[in-house]
Amino acid sequence: MNRKKRQQIFERWREIDPHPTTELHYQTPFELLISVILSAQATDVGVNKATARLYPVANTPQQILDLGEVGLKRYIRTIGLYNSKAGNIIKTCRILLDCHGGKVPKDRAALEALPGVGRKTANVVLNTAFGEHTIAVDTHIFRVSNRTGIAPGKTPLAVEKRLLRLVPAEFHRHAHHWLILHGRYVCKARKPQCPECIIADLCEYRPKTGST
Repeated sequence: MNRKKRQQIFERWREIDPHPTTELHYQTPFELLISVILSAQATDVGVNKATARLYPVANTPQQILDLGEVGLKRYIRTIGLYNSKAGNIIKTCRILLDCHGGKVPKDRAALEALPGVGRKTANVVLNTAFGEHTIAVDTHIFRVSNRTGIAPGKTPLAVEKRLLRLVPAEFHRHAHHWLILHGRYVCKARKPQCPECIIADLCEYRPKTGST
């Protein structure tokens, strides 16, 4: 895919949604961090239902520590892998209090040192909470980047690096959200909605569903 096509693709996404954001519900960087940890192998809808019960009771590192691991599990048990996630969240809260004054660090290395936080989660927090020009590559973004030809790559890290290199810089702030929303609602895994896609004429996927 050439630069002109990429420019047009992101211009169209920006036109219909100038300020995209995560579908996870949060008010603070800490709430976002916890929600993203919980979202691994879970839906945003499921996470939001759980955190709607949790955050009014405990939405700081100290409050979650006060709940304890058993108490935390009562709020998140509807989410997949909740046992391991509860353990990681408790450990993360301790580190935040002991090493970061109870605040979510803005540094990638410090974020990735937290239990349950990998590169993807760190990228989401850096981008969504702090406005950094990072791109977190999940299954949706990996699929869209490869299928459309925007930034093909064999691994999430390879796709991330190509996106940062190939997508025009003016779109880096919101590229993550445009890509994930497109993958979630239009460029679906099993049946991409090509006839309704606003970038179908620019996309290099063949064959397109519903095409002749």
